[in-house]
Parts: sequence; C-alpha cells; structure tokens
Amino acid sequence: MTFASPHSNAQTLIPGHIDTATEQFRLWLSQMMVFIGICIILLPITWLFLTAFKFPRDVYSLQTAFNFTPTLENLQTIFEHPWNLGHKILNSFAVAGGTVLIAIPMATMAAYAFSRFEFRFKKTIFLLVIASQFIPAAVIVLPYFLMFKQLDMLDTRSALILINMSIVLPYAVWMMKGFIDAVPLEIEESAMVDGAHRVRVIWEIVVPAALPGIITAAVFSFTLTWNEFLFALIIGKQDALTLPIGLIGFRTERGDLWELMAAGGILITAPMFLISLLVQKQFIQSLTAGSVR
Repeated sequence: MTFASPHSNAQTLIPGHIDTATEQFRLWLSQMMVFIGICIILLPITWLFLTAFKFPRDVYSLQTAFNFTPTLENLQTIFEHPWNLGHKILNSFAVAGGTVLIAIPMATMAAYAFSRFEFRFKKTIFLLVIASQFIPAAVIVLPYFLMFKQLDMLDTRSALILINMSIVLPYAVWMMKGFIDAVPLEIEESAMVDGAHRVRVIWEIVVPAALPGIITAAVFSFTLTWNEFLFALIIGKQDALTLPIGLIGFRTERGDLWELMAAGGILITAPMFLISLLVQKQFIQSLTAGSVR
C-alpha cells in the first residue's frame, strides 16, 4: 500500500492548483480559445472604427491598414448634402424611443394579465402571441403598406412605431411574464388586504420586483427597432427614413464609399454600446435589490 506524501496532499487542497501537464494544457487551450474568440469579435469593430477615420486612398491599401493619417472629414461629410444623416438619426431615436415608451407599459400589463388572471382560452391566446413573433417580416410588410397607404400614414414616424410594436411586443410579453411569475402572489394579496388597489400593487410591488425583465425587454425593443431595416425601407420614403436606410446611400456610381459607410456605422453602434454599459449597471443593481427585498 502506498501513501501520498503530506506535501502532495497539501498541494491538492490549494484552490486553483494544477497537478498534471494535461490539465495545464487544457487551461492553456481554453485561454487561447477565449483569446481567439475575442479577436474574432473585435476585428470587424476595429476595422469599422479605423476605416471611419481614413482617407479614401487609404481604405483599399493593406499597407495603411493600421498606419495612416487620421481625418475627421468623413464624420463631417455624412451630415452634409446629399447624405444628411443628422435627420435620419433623429428619426431613429424618435421611432425607437417611441416604440419602447408605448410597447413596454402595454407588455407589462399584458404579462401581468397572463400571469395573474384566469380567463377563457388563456393558453391559446398566449401561444398565439408568442407564435406571431415567428412570422417573417417580409410576409406582413405588404399588408402594412396597404393599410398605411389607405390611412395616409406612409413615410411617417407613427407608422414605423406601430409596425415595430407588433414585432417587439410578443417578446416583451413573454419575457416579462416569466419575471412576474417569480413574484410571490402572497405579497400582492397582503397589500390588497391592507387596502391597496391593484394599480398601486402593480406599480409599487410587481414593477420593482420584475425590473430586470422590464429593463431587458426595453433594451431588446430599442435595439431591434434601432437596427430595423425592411419596414423603414418600405414604409419610409424621405421624411421618415432611419439611420440604417441612410447607409444605402453610400453605394454610388464610383462604388461603395466604405469610409463614409464606416463613419455611419459608428453612429449606429455607439448608442448601443453606451446603452449596454448603462443597462448592465442597472441590471446588476436590480438583481441585487431583488435578492434582499
């Protein structure tokens, strides 16, 4: 019978201690895979950022891929005629913000109804709401176009807000329902026994407890609407064109203006990056607050 030395036993009890060369290789391999994955993700973002500050002559040369003279001319040009991306940015913020402001309260009320109330065909209606999310956008864009044409709402922000709400509402309802289901029903019942009406219970109890789901649904709705392309292309003509549609204009007779397209791409990605930083902090705070509530 052989006994392990006290020294070897002490090493195995040390957290993070690696005994064999095989485990060291696995650790090195996993770290390399993470590093390669990060490089793959950051490569197009880095290319986009660098291209936005290049002169046209530097865009197509490998010698100037990282060594070039930067310029701010591209960021200035995209706001001038004929590109006029400034108006399209305002349209994107108006459509995305309007969609979130209207869709999230509606989704919260719908999710609460599906979670707390019992009514006929409840499961069927909920399944229909979820199933509507899987309908391709190309299938419903023509009926929307004809409807908005009859209502004289083509090329308006209101039409884009309504059509984007039909896309983001099913997901928002589904996500919020899961968070509202996790809120103990006894808390609501105790509040209503003390005299609180249901609207107050929803606002002061359910909404704070389900805040992580509401924030996540709001971010998803904003991101999906901000990046939406097909509806904005078909419904919009001139006044209601959004930022993704504005990037099409950089395809001219001399080819794709990659430096201007990259500058416009920064305008699209920058708000998403800032929102993700803000929402990450709020999301963690919401989870922490909910754990001690």
